[in-house]
Amino acid sequence: MVRLPLTPAEVERGQRLGALLRRARGGRSMLETALDARVSPETLRKIESGRVATPAFPTIAAIADVLGLSLDAVWAEINQPEAAGEPTASSHGARAWLAS
Repeated sequence: MVRLPLTPAEVERGQRLGALLRRARGGRSMLETALDARVSPETLRKIESGRVATPAFPTIAAIADVLGLSLDAVWAEINQPEAAGEPTASSHGARAWLAS
């Protein structure tokens, strides 16, 4: 299967997602967060650095759960032109929002 190149908007959204996850992780180690979410530390590192701009939904759902982030809040923040503000912790919503 051939993957189409990402659009500039998809790349930018991936960068905002990575920044959001880094902020939400705070002082918590990347290794601890990844293991708690049952994803590899390398996967989390690539997402946080923006190298994986369109991670699979279950991966982001697991990381968001560990960090106490609502999927609705994540979706809203990464789709803003300038994602500003702190992530919010609330109940976990379900929305198909990232292409895998």
